[in-house]
Amino acid sequence: MATEKLGLKECVSIALGGMIGGGIFAVLGVVAQIVQAATWFAFVLAGIVALCAAYSYNKLNSISKNPGGSVSMIQCCTGNTKLAGMAGWTLLFGYIGSMAMYAYAFGSYTVGFDVILDTLAGLPARPLISVLVVAAFLRLNLAGARATGSAENLMVGIKVLILLAFGIGGVWLALSEQKLELGLEQTASFGPIMAAAVSFVAFQGWQLLFYDREGIKDPDNTIRKAVYIAIVSAVGIYILVALTTLSLAPMEVIREDPERALAVAAEPLIPYGFTIISLAALFSTGSAINATLFSSGYFAKGMLSDHLLPDQLGSPKAEGIPNRTLIILSIITAAFTVYGSLDAITSFASLTFIIIFGAMSYLAFRQRHRPRISGLIPAVGMTGTAAFFVLMFWHLYNAEPETFYSVLIIAVLVITVELLYFERDILKRKIIPLD
Repeated sequence: MATEKLGLKECVSIALGGMIGGGIFAVLGVVAQIVQAATWFAFVLAGIVALCAAYSYNKLNSISKNPGGSVSMIQCCTGNTKLAGMAGWTLLFGYIGSMAMYAYAFGSYTVGFDVILDTLAGLPARPLISVLVVAAFLRLNLAGARATGSAENLMVGIKVLILLAFGIGGVWLALSEQKLELGLEQTASFGPIMAAAVSFVAFQGWQLLFYDREGIKDPDNTIRKAVYIAIVSAVGIYILVALTTLSLAPMEVIREDPERALAVAAEPLIPYGFTIISLAALFSTGSAINATLFSSGYFAKGMLSDHLLPDQLGSPKAEGIPNRTLIILSIITAAFTVYGSLDAITSFASLTFIIIFGAMSYLAFRQRHRPRISGLIPAVGMTGTAAFFVLMFWHLYNAEPETFYSVLIIAVLVITVELLYFERDILKRKIIPLD
């Protein structure tokens, strides 16, 4: 793979690409059902907790003797290889589930165009397109970091421009026609907190940069700046999209079909609103697949270096991401995206990210005695993610009981496999703890 490294622009694109994937298109309708016009406020709350988690990641990264992502930080702060490895496996499963969700959404949006037939080469179009897009981004990642970063810049640039134009134009139209709905009376209720927990999946992706250190110029400074810029940018875009959609689209459309809701809201603004918003969805899901595959590949390589994954998944001595690692991740992703709606897998992934972000906030809070580490910011992240975890489970239990029990089954299976793997003697090795 190519040795050229990524700069700030590419890193912001990868972080934004990981966040603004299919999440905003799918999550928006669910959040709107809970808080309606105050949807924008739920995104603000979730964004604040994400920023607190990002602060914790950055501070832990700055003091760690093994800088990197969640696994390295857990290992350094706790000295527990088994716990770190189990967190790594769970995260990797979450990333695969997220990529499968993005690929599923890409296929769904594509077959929504009238020119696409329901079957292609005798096979159902949606699963086939989903598999093909995973294969396409596998090929791109095999070409190297520079090709991946350039493609991410292009895709993120296009989707951000479309969503910004949609959001700014929609808010202006709603203001001019006195239709802008802020739902201020609901911001003081419990609803926005519940909605923020559900929407939190739209704020994962920035942490992927911490696994890409090998491919980034001046990684400490670049990653620190990129995650803050990306999260703030994502919050701004989500607010604009939420205000526009809730002001211009009928509530019944938002409840029944969140993808169509954005298109309906775009119709008064621009010709061919459905087509343009669908294209934004394609660029969003495509860039999310690209960013997540790139970063999870580096994440897996780091775990291979620490003997936390089977050696058959790739060589940690490879330059860049091992090709075999990328291929295996892509094959598993393709298999999951053919499987079905993926509700259980993506819900498990969402809960995984909430747990890991909370754990990082807790570990940073424990280091509050160190210079330039505030205890307040990690405490907010820790409290917020704890609340989100409970509320997410409550929402699944009440609104999606089948998904709730499926998530429990997946969790039991994943944890069982992890416990069996991490009992091996080879993992009893020296760990470099924090002072």
